[in-house]
Amino acid sequence: MMRRSASKKSGQPNSTNPITYSPSDLFRTASSKASSKEMERIDYLFYFYANRSSGMIDPEGIETLCSDMEVDHTDVRILMLAWKMKAEKQGYFMLEEWQRGLKALRADTVSKLRKALPELEKEVRRPSNFVDFYSYSFRYCLTEDNQKSIDIGSICQLLDLVLGSQFRAQVDYFIEYLKNQSDYKVINMDQWMGFFRFCNEVRHSYPCYGTFFCVPQV
Repeated sequence: MMRRSASKKSGQPNSTNPITYSPSDLFRTASSKASSKEMERIDYLFYFYANRSSGMIDPEGIETLCSDMEVDHTDVRILMLAWKMKAEKQGYFMLEEWQRGLKALRADTVSKLRKALPELEKEVRRPSNFVDFYSYSFRYCLTEDNQKSIDIGSICQLLDLVLGSQFRAQVDYFIEYLKNQSDYKVINMDQWMGFFRFCNEVRHSYPCYGTFFCVPQV
């Protein structure tokens, strides 16, 4: 009878060897799990405020959210939040928009979202971001398909909300003019952006605005 060899065949994996992970692997795994949990909480928050029929957070849901954050729904920071989400439809937040905005703000609870608003405002107020926000605020108010202009009444409210804190004198003067004139019923994007450029140009000049409307050319 032939003797059985005591040696093991080479090339066979040893199933008893423990599987080891590097610190970076463990960090990535933990980070991935944390991110997944965060997104779950963000989604939960969305569906808490969303309208079940439309599957979106509608104006009523936004008002409820604002009430829970103890922020007025007309606060400019709510418009800034829409900008951060890149929300497309005025008064509505879709799930993808909500996820984008809250993930960027690292806010998965109402409390964290409220605390994130001051930093969001600072972000928007940076010159490199504010031009985009100012332009967005006009587009956000275009509620109809192929709409290219906004009525004077709405423009006056939007100007006060978006620019009032930075250019009080210019905004007040322009609003007064718009309300008392009869030549223009609407304002388009070019005129909207032109007024912003004018405000920046005269920030430290022209204490008297007697020739104010020669520059923006509405």
